Amino acid sequence: MAAVTLSSTPIITTDSVFDNMTHFRQRIRPHVTAEVTAGALAEAAGDMSLSFAHLERAHVLGQASTAEHVRVHVRMLAWAVKQRDVGEALGQLLRIVGAATMTAFGLVPHGNTGGANVSPIKPMPIPHDLEAILLKARGLLLDHVDAG
Repeated sequence: MAAVTLSSTPIITTDSVFDNMTHFRQRIRPHVTAEVTAGALAEAAGDMSLSFAHLERAHVLGQASTAEHVRVHVRMLAWAVKQRDVGEALGQLLRIVGAATMTAFGLVPHGNTGGANVSPIKPMPIPHDLEAILLKARGLLLDHVDAG
């Protein structure tokens, strides 16, 4: 195990790739779930646009974890079916296959919002609030660093 340090305070600890991805999934899952839940609440309130926007945020957060990536695309598919949006539904079916087979190899365009309205290979800017969550989930951002 290697650690990057600032003074005597460890900042980043690296384990095997598998352990890092397992830890990432455990750290990111509550944030993905929060966005999926917010999307469900918006849908229940009849705001389908806001509902899908939360699913897009969940996608940005979860796309580095195969399980979370697939889970969000399945939710997007369910959203499309409820909306009777054939194009979105077909796009999500293709994206589910891609998420299941390519995520583990790191073949994801970071920041991509995951809807059928954007290219599945187009990287996109990550909103600052989501970037901070992602950095923390990857163990690259600390809540604070002790000065003593």
